[in-house]
Amino acid sequence: MSDSTKVFGMSANAGRWVFVILGMIINLCLGAVYAYSVFKGPLEKLFNASAKQGNLPFMVFIAIFALFTFLAGRFIDKLGPRIVMIIGGVIVGLGWMLAKFSGSITMVMITYGIIGGAGVGLVYGGPVSVCTKWFPDKKGLAVGLALLGFGGSAFITAPLAKALIASSGPLNTFLYMGAGFLVVTVILSMFMKFPPAGYKPAGWNPPAAAAGAVRSFTAGSMMGTSSFFGLWICYLFGTTAGLMAIGISATVGRDVIGLDIGTAAFLVSIFAIFNGIGRPIFGALADKITPRYAAIVTFVIIGIASLMMLGAGKGSTATFAVAFCGFWLTLGGWLAIGPASTASFFGLEGYAQKYGVVFSAYGLGAIVGGIISGMAKDTFGSYTAAFWPTLILSVVGIIIAFILLRPPKK
Repeated sequence: MSDSTKVFGMSANAGRWVFVILGMIINLCLGAVYAYSVFKGPLEKLFNASAKQGNLPFMVFIAIFALFTFLAGRFIDKLGPRIVMIIGGVIVGLGWMLAKFSGSITMVMITYGIIGGAGVGLVYGGPVSVCTKWFPDKKGLAVGLALLGFGGSAFITAPLAKALIASSGPLNTFLYMGAGFLVVTVILSMFMKFPPAGYKPAGWNPPAAAAGAVRSFTAGSMMGTSSFFGLWICYLFGTTAGLMAIGISATVGRDVIGLDIGTAAFLVSIFAIFNGIGRPIFGALADKITPRYAAIVTFVIIGIASLMMLGAGKGSTATFAVAFCGFWLTLGGWLAIGPASTASFFGLEGYAQKYGVVFSAYGLGAIVGGIISGMAKDTFGSYTAAFWPTLILSVVGIIIAFILLRPPKK
């Protein structure tokens, strides 16, 4: 099958990389949510909202995103990625564009957060599943590269949003960006498809032991293993820290460190690079040193970054920059470790549905992270207190990863 399969007019081993590129571009549109901290301040000012209220659109977006990634899994497995992704792309664009007509932070939460988040959830599982199935030999690397677009999106979308907000306001910015996302996502989704049954890369044979160990897992049986519990908890802890940091990056830069708006937005773009490269880096690490030790590396980085921020204050620009690069890097890392681990531990059959279950940890992480940062600001008057919980989670995460994050027993 691998010798005869043609992809985009090329041999499968060469042509399959086109799916990675398409996934990267699609994820560039989907990942604009990571530029939300640029919107946060202007929206709070526009609607006279508190810090906790200002977090709501981001929190809801991520939670709905995770929920619909789970719900879409069954349809992607049955219908294929193309149809589900096209529908999702239309919904993504509509959610962003409808936010233009918001008269309150609640309406932003409904349009951008619920509708936009649902659309991203429908699209997101497609490139992950496509790349995982075309690259059984390089699951972590391929998924990590495809998701690089999601993580690195803010490098482009944060300064773009900042410029548009300055000239047209935050609501018009939602309209303009949403229209662009709709067009790009729908067109590129038309080319996404799974490999034919029985496909395997030329010259590659799955390890016999590994193949036998994972074939029988369904989503239900997967959830009965300690391996699933370990993966889900570690995914929750890793994404809680990263999503909290992403949601408040520009605000912390201004309020805690004393940066001007332009510098804060510029640093968000730099952080986005680390979020993007974290995906192929930790995806490759998961392939090479196992998901367990890749996870432990992320928790060590989160712990160090948390300690750095607990000691940061006005003028601590370098400390802030290094710490938040670490937070964004590890979040990107978890969005590669998670899908690679799901495929390696539990198999490719019904993969989209199984990863949708695992991905629910990401949605809960957004809620927990938003609550932590909002309560820290509203209760203590500063976001600095939010880094105590992330420090604790990093220590507990190391312990759980070492004990439970391993392939399930036969």
